Amino acid sequence: MQELHDAPLAPLTTFRLGGPATRLVTATTDAEVIAAVCEADDAGTPLLLIGGGSNLVIGDKGFDGTALHIATTGFSLDGTTLELAAGEIWTDAVARTVEAGLAGVECLAGIPGSAGATPIQNVGAYGQEVSATITEVTAYDRRSRETVTLANADCAFSYRHSRFKAEPERYVVLRVRFELEDAAGLSAPLRYAETARALGVEAGDRVPLTTARETVLKLRAGKGMVLDPEDHDTWSAGSFFTNPILTDGEFAAFRSRVAERLGESAEPPAFPAGEGHVKTSAAWLIDKAGFTKGYGTGPARISTKHTLALTNRGEATTEDLLALAREVVAGVHEAFGVTLVNEPVTVGVRL
Repeated sequence: MQELHDAPLAPLTTFRLGGPATRLVTATTDAEVIAAVCEADDAGTPLLLIGGGSNLVIGDKGFDGTALHIATTGFSLDGTTLELAAGEIWTDAVARTVEAGLAGVECLAGIPGSAGATPIQNVGAYGQEVSATITEVTAYDRRSRETVTLANADCAFSYRHSRFKAEPERYVVLRVRFELEDAAGLSAPLRYAETARALGVEAGDRVPLTTARETVLKLRAGKGMVLDPEDHDTWSAGSFFTNPILTDGEFAAFRSRVAERLGESAEPPAFPAGEGHVKTSAAWLIDKAGFTKGYGTGPARISTKHTLALTNRGEATTEDLLALAREVVAGVHEAFGVTLVNEPVTVGVRL
């Protein structure tokens, strides 16, 4: 294991934000990960887990404890069964499954971060979620101090949520197993209208795997959602806010607010979200509340390509970013009575 002291954490995040860690340990095997976790737990030292750093907002003061960078590697395909080490780069793993002719995660191309983070957040985009293909997650249980394997049903997956996210101090993901589909080189049925439109097909159709992946990458790049070190519009955590899920009653009140603000003919986006619930669009809310693409004059601004992405223009601090996020949350709530919830995990700070 590599060990550094007073180590900067900003380079390990896609925001390029955050102060140093008292101690930074980089683990390249499962055994090293477990050893580092046990050492911190035995000493009562605060522990911060870092994978690809694409879903972290770290405070400017940094982290007073041990930051564990999980850099394990391992990509294994056995028929249609895929096993990934937690430290594998997710977008590279997706590319390799497409090259192998297997469907199921092709529309998750271009999402930054590591494989181990995907079950925590139940990562999803363009009509796919990892919960649809994950069969098992192997993790170290800090409570029982043993390695455990959780079946899909035990992971409590829901929209951008899971058992691992609900109990962040308990589980350390080590490996993730997926069951993919051999559809003779075709994608899974397309579930997302934007993707189908871009491909000129109907929702539910299949297209060549490589075509699906390339189309999603193009769509993401057009929204600044594919990392590019030279493009500050991509110095973000992707979507900073989750799409609000409202009860039927809350949605009715929301529609009334929309009509008052935008006129009787205005209709907010609405998607089924389970019995008695409706999901609406955070991006729509932000835009209609007056926070358009490129909003802001300081070093932290809304992306010029997508209203859901808050970006570091190169010289921002975490406090700059949080000030912008708080302004957006307050503005949306004042306009529509809906409270946005941040998707990235905050460390040492609160929204």
